[in-house]
Amino acid sequence: MECLVIDGGYGLHGEIKVQGSKNGALPVLAASVLGGRSVIHNCPRLTDTDSSLEILRMLGCGAVRNGNTVTVDADCVPRCDIPPELMRRMRSSVIFLGAVLARCGRAIVSAPGGCELGPRPIDLHLSAMRKLGAEITEKDGLVCCESRGRLKGAEIVLPFPSVGATENIIIAASTAKGRTTLVGAAKEPEITELADFINAKGGRISGAGSDVLVIDGVEAAGNCEHTCIPDRIAAATFIAAAAATGSELTLSDVCPEHIAAVISVFEKAGCRFETKGGKLTVAAPERLKAVRFLQTAPYPAFPTDAQAVTAAALATADGVSVISETIFGSRFRYLRELKRMGANAESEGGIAVIRGVDRLRGAEMHCTDLRGGAALVVAALGAEGRSEIRSLRHIDRGYESFEAALAALGAKIYRNVKNETADTIDVFREASGV
Repeated sequence: MECLVIDGGYGLHGEIKVQGSKNGALPVLAASVLGGRSVIHNCPRLTDTDSSLEILRMLGCGAVRNGNTVTVDADCVPRCDIPPELMRRMRSSVIFLGAVLARCGRAIVSAPGGCELGPRPIDLHLSAMRKLGAEITEKDGLVCCESRGRLKGAEIVLPFPSVGATENIIIAASTAKGRTTLVGAAKEPEITELADFINAKGGRISGAGSDVLVIDGVEAAGNCEHTCIPDRIAAATFIAAAAATGSELTLSDVCPEHIAAVISVFEKAGCRFETKGGKLTVAAPERLKAVRFLQTAPYPAFPTDAQAVTAAALATADGVSVISETIFGSRFRYLRELKRMGANAESEGGIAVIRGVDRLRGAEMHCTDLRGGAALVVAALGAEGRSEIRSLRHIDRGYESFEAALAALGAKIYRNVKNETADTIDVFREASGV
């Protein structure tokens, strides 16, 4: 079993280049199914992007990675079904629904996987596909969407600005016959990136970044070259790491406007920020101040994906911080792991109360989900003593060479393969007094 071993209490320093956006790359990879040749630069090396490439190859596309550049050839897409084992690997696999349906006229998928953060039904996705003219049947855990000819433009109103549903609608409607108007669309930077990518392939999408999108369908998608935007959640994670360790870090290849809400919260906690020459420098005080109230909400408000790493940094802040989680109901599960380190944190419903302690102590912990796992790393960096963090598959879904990036900044961190047999023997000896 792999684990991260972290000796906490060391400051971070230097400059870190922010990886390409996970949440931007995944829908772009799915949209490459629409046709033509897509050259995608700054595509992060993650298990989630690897899973997307596997899906593309299974569908019949050519998908080749050379470093952080991925080339997808979608001239021929002979298959329209995605096996359940691939769908279960990540939540974002549902984004292939609209792409495969638009390209093949038929798509067969199962319920997606990923982190268990509470109910995230795909009802909005399916309802939108019906609006675009698809017939949908469900049997034995599989969803079959089928259109007779090209999909047809429609007016779609989302009751909630779902990022995934917005992306699926954009992709599916981009080659539909006629105009699609989407009201209540998500406004995240990754939505704008997806629209830019499809427009580069010959699409006609306007209004990205606002709550009303207009998509005029084109007959076919062509070739394009695209560079993924920086990952705003990775940037927020490094800011939190600096804050938890009282450090000064410089982030390059970052879009400060994408994390304005995150910067604002850490400024309230006592951090100073400077933007210069396309770089963002964060300087944290020795001890943070508590943030009286923090609420997650759709972009441009504070992102739910940055909630856990922020809470980890606030675990040793001076005072009481209150966090309201409005997006995912089960997002506070990581708190029970933080409490192993001595954090004073409780949650009920969608509210967490964090009373800052003088210091955290190293402990053995398990990642509960992607962002919760990153939060444990952030807390361990600032803690006293050694921590071991397991279930790293979650972290590897969203962070590229996480431990190597942190080690380059001065963190005492490495990945270790634990010998489970030896561990069992040690436990037996301790229990039996041998």
